[in-house]
Amino acid sequence: MSLPEWAKHYEFSGPLRPALLSPKRMVPPNIRKPDYADHPLGVSDSEQRDKRNHNSIRIYTADELDGELGLRHACRMGREVLDVAGRALRPGVTTDEIDRVVHEAAIERECYPSPLNYYNFPKSVCTSINEVICHGIPDYREIQNGDIVNIDVTTYNLGGYHGDLNETFCVGEVDAEGQKVVRTAFECLAASLALVRPGTLYRDLGTAIHKVAQKNQCSIVRTYCGHGIGSLFHTIPNVPHYHKNKAKGTMKVGHVFTVEPMINLGKSGDVTWGDNWTAVTTDGKRSAQFEHTVLVTENGCEILTARDNEPVMTWNEELISR
Repeated sequence: MSLPEWAKHYEFSGPLRPALLSPKRMVPPNIRKPDYADHPLGVSDSEQRDKRNHNSIRIYTADELDGELGLRHACRMGREVLDVAGRALRPGVTTDEIDRVVHEAAIERECYPSPLNYYNFPKSVCTSINEVICHGIPDYREIQNGDIVNIDVTTYNLGGYHGDLNETFCVGEVDAEGQKVVRTAFECLAASLALVRPGTLYRDLGTAIHKVAQKNQCSIVRTYCGHGIGSLFHTIPNVPHYHKNKAKGTMKVGHVFTVEPMINLGKSGDVTWGDNWTAVTTDGKRSAQFEHTVLVTENGCEILTARDNEPVMTWNEELISR
């Protein structure tokens, strides 16, 4: 398998190696594009303006959420696309093929695949295998029996809203440690979402995640966090996943954000590959993640990217086994 030029003399922390990439996939003209889609550096001017001018968390109205092409629709499209991608996953399939499936499924639903060209990310989905924590770039490497594979999907609909979610799948015969980190990541997210309601401090989610990770002798990545989402791909609030963080803000009805704890079997540290995207564990041990986009309601939390008939996260090994 050929290596990209940057990888030929790179010191890797674990056994995974990158492969070559396919050409960039095209988006037809009928699809609404976010502002970064055609920017030469993939910069989102709207996010940059928001960062300069706004320090209060947006409250989404019923019309913005429930319109025919509202935020709820974008999240439902994201869920459908992730489900299609998950069904395509099996030993021998390349992550480039998963990217093709995601790209085409998004276009079929008249959505733009949000990762594509975001700060020059070259593909339509992030695929993170084994020691990759997040932002893995789909390439020509084939998925192996025993891999754990995270698929991170975001869709941008014709109404101008993003819906973001991810799941980690166990492919073939995954060993006990691999199964442990996947289930721990799931339970960390579930524990944090149980706290989502009006009045909860954003910083308190990290403590709930910490308790589950510590109980299972896993660590939490501190570099990456959950985020506000909606008409912007990333905005306030920042939602750290670790204990004793200093996140600002209190949850209010109408807040929409992601929670996406990244859980490692070994040390919590991360390093970025020479492709400037792929974040991996410093010790080469495996990492897993689950993510949902959620809405704060009068009664607590609505998971906008929930599986069908699963309003509260429920562990089911069959659903993540391939």
